[in-house]
Amino acid sequence: MASTSDSTASPKDMRSWIAELDAARELIRIDKPVDPLTQMGSLLYQSREKALFFEKLPHGWRSLGQAPANVRHAALAFGVSEEDLVPHVAAKLGTCIPPVMVERGPVKDLKFERGEFDLTELPVHVAGQRDGGPVIGSGLVVTKDPDTGKRNLSFHRLQIKGPDKSGILLYPRHSWRNYLKYQERNEPMPVAIFIGHHPLYYVAAATTAAYGDDELEIAGGLLGEAVRLVKCETVDLEVPADAEIVLEGHIPPHVREDEGPFSEFQDYYVTGTGKNPIVEYRCMTRRRDAIFKNLQNGSEMEGCVFHKLPMSATIFRRLKNVGGGPNLHNVAMLPGVFGVVLQVTQRFYGEAKNLLLAALSSEYQHPKVAIAVDADVDIFNHSEVLWALATRVNPSEDVIAIPGTHNHAMDASLPELGAPGTKLWQRQGSKLLIDATIPPPADAAARAAFERIRPRNPQLRLGDFAAEESLPLVRALSPLFFGSKLLR
Repeated sequence: MASTSDSTASPKDMRSWIAELDAARELIRIDKPVDPLTQMGSLLYQSREKALFFEKLPHGWRSLGQAPANVRHAALAFGVSEEDLVPHVAAKLGTCIPPVMVERGPVKDLKFERGEFDLTELPVHVAGQRDGGPVIGSGLVVTKDPDTGKRNLSFHRLQIKGPDKSGILLYPRHSWRNYLKYQERNEPMPVAIFIGHHPLYYVAAATTAAYGDDELEIAGGLLGEAVRLVKCETVDLEVPADAEIVLEGHIPPHVREDEGPFSEFQDYYVTGTGKNPIVEYRCMTRRRDAIFKNLQNGSEMEGCVFHKLPMSATIFRRLKNVGGGPNLHNVAMLPGVFGVVLQVTQRFYGEAKNLLLAALSSEYQHPKVAIAVDADVDIFNHSEVLWALATRVNPSEDVIAIPGTHNHAMDASLPELGAPGTKLWQRQGSKLLIDATIPPPADAAARAAFERIRPRNPQLRLGDFAAEESLPLVRALSPLFFGSKLLR
């Protein structure tokens, strides 16, 4: 439960995050007019390295996108190195800080009733060529279990359908479970959707916790400070006081409308399209100078960064206890989010396979392919992972397929049962584990056969020997020649 507070301390929000990106030279300001419907998606899709801040959008709006654009930005948000990010987040997931209620907040600066706001005037962009229309991808949806009052926070795709209506893709997890309870009572489900906040709120929303756990408490633990909440105007829900925009409304029972296609996280359009529920909005509150948050979907885009991080951290935290405490170094999700790589030094023959089995049956439905590699393989470098697969795998012994499994409903490569908006919706397929580790240190002789080649004097650096005029070229190679694992 939330406690009451009159705290006026400056919390972490999207404004502080923009300032942090700017100070780190990770923000590109776009000062020319951009059309969200025809131009913004292309610009966001190109920017895999820097965040974009659009300053001249229709109706006087500004918008932030691709923030985080990559794992480096995620590490910046947490204040740690990329290498330490997943273990750090895994440790943070064990700490929850209850939110506090406040009387007022910036998100209450302006209030609009139905008829006074128009969703079609928001700078919502169209992400892909085949998209069915503009989609809010950055809206975090607050719902409650009608039986217990427990709060849930999650991502949901929202296609704009009119001034006060959108579609909503309710993936069969916790908010869908809440909705089914309302639908069985033939009652509309109240929802509050906040758009634009510090990225750790999005990481919390992408965390699959136990049903009934409050992701806003998880957000507090990640932030290291209690989330400030205010009451909604028209529904019995609470939202972060320091968000940019809040939309309040209901999801009516039994109503389904055609929706899609959409650009999705796997880089395809086909999943989730069909007859989905809708949201009818009755109120908007926002900051006086609200900044919209746009989120571009696709493999290795911002939406994937948000989901890959808590997924990796949750799996890391789970695997640390498998088999009495393995020597697990790190975990990373692969592009498309259906694959996971474990970096581990196995203590015994076969231990890597035990860990792979656990990773494939984690809290998340996504992992379909799990790969284990040793500590000398950089799991954030996909070429290194492919090298391990090519040089350390005996297919007849190290590749195992498990048939007849329940898989993620958005995995287009697998047979679909049911359809979006129905109770049966799922994919049934198979899972694959690949053990690309080498013999354990206890078998030193066998392990020595896999020692990687290294040059003599690996401490030397090319920059110390290059001509002055060539130094800019050398600096472009800095990931390889300055502190790289390849030369350690």
